[in-house]
Amino acid sequence: MSEQARLYIGTSGWSYPQGEGTWNGYFYPRGKINELEHYSQFFNTVEINSSFYRPPSAGNVYNWVRRVPKDFVFTVKLWQKFTHPGMYREATGEDGVVLQEDVDLFERSIKPLVEYGKMGALLAQFPPSFKNNGYGQHILNGVIKKFGKYRLAVELRHKSWSDDANIARVLKETNVCWVKIDEPKFDFSVAEDVPVTSDMAYFRFHGRNAEMWWKGNSETRYNYLYSPGEIKELAEKVKLAAEQTRLVFVFFNNHWQGHAQRNAVDMTRDLQMPFRGLPIQVPLVDKE
Repeated sequence: MSEQARLYIGTSGWSYPQGEGTWNGYFYPRGKINELEHYSQFFNTVEINSSFYRPPSAGNVYNWVRRVPKDFVFTVKLWQKFTHPGMYREATGEDGVVLQEDVDLFERSIKPLVEYGKMGALLAQFPPSFKNNGYGQHILNGVIKKFGKYRLAVELRHKSWSDDANIARVLKETNVCWVKIDEPKFDFSVAEDVPVTSDMAYFRFHGRNAEMWWKGNSETRYNYLYSPGEIKELAEKVKLAAEQTRLVFVFFNNHWQGHAQRNAVDMTRDLQMPFRGLPIQVPLVDKE
């Protein structure tokens, strides 16, 4: 890896308190704890996913900043109103048209991260149905125009984007990172290895549970633990990207029962980075 590349490895989100896929008893011990403080003892970054559903309050974000070590940084998932307007309408019953006041609201929410040097990157994840057509390009260009002043990473998942060589050129010209993802592959899926388009690389590993990908729910879809061989395969891609960039983020989103943390540590080991062992490797709660 390039000596200049800064490498951050963590998970997509840090709080999964309910359901079969909970982290309680798998990563978080019994008793009352501050989850972010606990998490930040073992990892140097986290992807804020709750911001996808609504912009967090600036006060909450400031408290997050206070809870983590000096070298810890956050990345932030963009509000669904900007990337999933249909989902936003269905969830809220409100119009999905984006106004400048929406941009201002979101930027106020992340202001503490910017002010205290904790803002690693901004993630704009688009749905698999988001295609490279006139509408799609209009939305993508709008997101880049409004949020390109941050380190911006875009997750484009439909193959029409990677089939068009011009897209990589546009992203390179605006120094926008094309997110590299690992997930089950389908006929419409984006290319497995998209090009490096900025001075940052951003990886999201969702797991390979193809059987449950469409029929599962938000928990069972991510019930997948990468094997040592698969981690080695993914680590080679991270190493290659690190040779071409100055900043690399790696996030595991296979969050079922703490699989993400286990694989994040596996990746850290494979890349020969300093790490602390996880506090819990097996459930603390009794299972019948």
